[in-house]
Order: sequence, then structure tokens, then C-alpha cells
Amino acid sequence: MADNTKWVCIFKTSNRFEAEAVKGNIESAGINCVILNRQDSSLLAFGYVEVHVPEHSSNAAQLVINNQFEQN
Repeated sequence: MADNTKWVCIFKTSNRFEAEAVKGNIESAGINCVILNRQDSSLLAFGYVEVHVPEHSSNAAQLVINNQFEQN
């Protein structure tokens, strides 16, 4: 069975740990998400780590992210 879910990037950072923290908060809100590592494998200074969610969940996930950074 093919999954036709459209995934969208809602967060981008050069810090893998930060992306993992964002992913954890989104998942704890019950929203599916994945991390795409687009960093160069030999030089981690190039590229980004992206957090993607299904398009239909992007607004809810963005609220989770906004709340996460307001608390810091």
C-alpha cells in the first residue's frame, strides 16, 4: 500500500541535538514527524537538519515549536 502523505519542513537547524529536541516535543503532542539530515557527512558545518511533519499537521506542529521556544 502506498502512503501518499505530503511531508513539509517546519523546522531547520544546523544543530542535530536541537532538531531531536523539537522532534521529541512534536511527537509528545501526538504528531508524527521525521528528521531529515541534509548535512554534509564529512563537514557538518554545511547543510541543515530538518524536521518534517505531514502537511495536515503543520499548523499544530508549528504551535508546539512556538511554545517550546517561548518557554526558553
